[in-house]
Amino acid sequence: MSRAIVVTGGRGALGQAVVDAALAAGLRVASIDHADGEGARDGVFEIGGVDLTDPVQAMAAIERAAAHFGGLDALINVAGGFVWQTVDDDHPAWDKMHALNVATAVNASRAALPHLKTSSEGRIVNVGAHGALKAAAGMGAYAAAKSGVHRLTEALAEELKTTSVTVNAVLPSIIDTEANRKDMPDADPAAWVAPADLAAVILFLASPDSRAVTGALIPVTGRV
Repeated sequence: MSRAIVVTGGRGALGQAVVDAALAAGLRVASIDHADGEGARDGVFEIGGVDLTDPVQAMAAIERAAAHFGGLDALINVAGGFVWQTVDDDHPAWDKMHALNVATAVNASRAALPHLKTSSEGRIVNVGAHGALKAAAGMGAYAAAKSGVHRLTEALAEELKTTSVTVNAVLPSIIDTEANRKDMPDADPAAWVAPADLAAVILFLASPDSRAVTGALIPVTGRV
C-alpha cells in the first residue's frame, strides 16, 4: 500500500503544490487547513476548519487522518503565516507569527509522532525560511518565528535519532505565488522558487530515500 502523508496548510499555494505532487507520485494524502472543506476532493482526504494553533484541534485532525488511512508515514508542516512589520508598530505581530509558524508545527508534530514512530520510514518536513537566516528590516517577527521552526527541526531530529523518524526543513526564498506577484509587481518572479520545485524537494525529504538525512535545514532559493 502507498505511503500516507498529511499536509498542513494544504489549501494554500505551496500546500496545494505539495498535495498535487504527492498525488502524482501515487501517495495517499490528507490535507488539514484552517479553511472550511470536508471529505474527498480529487482523491484528497480534506479536513477543514482546523485551528492548528490549538493543540486539541490539531490532535483531533491528525487522529482523523490516521484513522482514515490506518496509520501515517509523513507529516509536512506547510501551515504558517507572514507579516512585514517594523518593531515599533503599534500592533506587534510577534505572538501571531509564533503561533502561526511555530505552534502549528509543534502541535501537528506532537499529534503525529505516535503514528510516525510505527512507520518503518516516518518523516516530518517543516517549512522554514531562508530570510530567517539574517533578518531584514520589517522581518523581525516573521524571521524570529521561522528561526523557531529551524530550532524545532534540529531539536526534534536529535530527540528522534533512536527511531525511524527523520525531521528536516526546507528554507525557501520568495515563492512564486499569485499573492507574491500581486504584492511585488516590480520584481522578477523568474528569480523566485516555483512551488512545484519546492514541493519536489519536500517530497524527497518525506520519502524513504531520505533516510540518511535528518536535522537538515536545506536552502531552496532558486536563482535569488
